[in-house]
Amino acid sequence: MDNVLTRTYAYGLWSLVIFNILFLLIFVAAFFLPHKKAEWRSLGIFAGFLVALFTEMYGFPLTIYIIITIFGKKFIPDPFTHLSGNLWASLIFGRRYASVFMGIGTIFIFTGLIIISIGWRQIFRAKDELVTTGIYRHVRHPQYTGLIIIIMGTLIQWPTFITILMSPILIGAYIRLAKKEEKDLEAKFGMEFLEYKNNVPAFFPKITIK
Repeated sequence: MDNVLTRTYAYGLWSLVIFNILFLLIFVAAFFLPHKKAEWRSLGIFAGFLVALFTEMYGFPLTIYIIITIFGKKFIPDPFTHLSGNLWASLIFGRRYASVFMGIGTIFIFTGLIIISIGWRQIFRAKDELVTTGIYRHVRHPQYTGLIIIIMGTLIQWPTFITILMSPILIGAYIRLAKKEEKDLEAKFGMEFLEYKNNVPAFFPKITIK
């Protein structure tokens, strides 16, 4: 492990770790406004996901150390640069493609953030009415759709062993939360919501081929 991770070591950037965690966490918390235990629990899992992600992206490349420990240095580019920490680039496609994955992942993340904000804006303006227009014509839970897209974006941008393991847990937590919210909506709006539910998919729009 000697020189591979030390020649051009670009980690230990803890201020960047903290900034990215707080930025995404505050953004999501502000739009979802958790109140119930399940909502706080899901947000806590999301916070842990962000810590795992950005700690390895800028703080300490744990996944890379694990790979070197198990398989040796043959999978890790030498000299080691920050972009070498991208598993897609190091293990499969080559380091020169790291920026491509970073770019695609960033597009996914910002797309998710935009979808969350659009969904929240419609809910805020609805004043406790059932929203079935705008983005809600295509999916019942656009804010959770945005979160899923963000999670997918992070796995494209900078996959790690921990985030790969946490992703299905996090997505499952928000799917369960969406189902609980739908029970509340059914109790509140009755047949109006059931008709809407039967015609509009939960998270991703229907693809129709003409």
